[in-house]
Amino acid sequence: MRKLLVLLAVCLTVSVGTAYSEAVDYDEGIDYRLIKPVQPTDDPDRLEVVEVFWYGCPHCHHFEPSLGPWAKNAPADVNFYRLPAVFNATWEVHARAYFAADILDVLEVSHDDLFHAMHVEHKTFNTVEKLAKFYAKYGIDEALFEKTYNSFVVNTKIARSKEMVKRYGITGVPAVVVEGKYLVTGSMAKSYGNMIKIIDYLLEKERKNKP
Repeated sequence: MRKLLVLLAVCLTVSVGTAYSEAVDYDEGIDYRLIKPVQPTDDPDRLEVVEVFWYGCPHCHHFEPSLGPWAKNAPADVNFYRLPAVFNATWEVHARAYFAADILDVLEVSHDDLFHAMHVEHKTFNTVEKLAKFYAKYGIDEALFEKTYNSFVVNTKIARSKEMVKRYGITGVPAVVVEGKYLVTGSMAKSYGNMIKIIDYLLEKERKNKP
């Protein structure tokens, strides 16, 4: 009987602790900040989550093990996508690689690998030629990759990325924008796991506000 009471007490403690963690409230200006003015989203029928990143950023690399699984299991009402930031010529090289890989339909299989090659294997990808050789292992002809990398479509996506990052008021990565209204950064969240929790909190906040 005594063991049963102890077990019940432990279960109750865990239950209360879980309920408390789920009820955590996050504060504007501390855990996230408002984006003013609110920016339009791509799909008005779903909630939008955008990760702004750079392949050369070690923090973005370390955030990926937390964000990747979340993104793959995101609720049906969430439209998630990544937006490579362009703050200088080197960042643009990597942003072009991201968009080219997406157009050539190898982004899903190459995204984590490029992070790994840069931050674990310490390889440098600062030219289109080096990137073309990297993507060749996914069956992409090098000449086709270079053509796509320099295409009008990629040029347009680069211009949009620069504009949206400016509108969001982002100055560093990784950063996450929720519904065009809220900005979450690593320095605000203090940990990658907490970034995910804040994203979920803001999504639920928006769900409650929707008619």
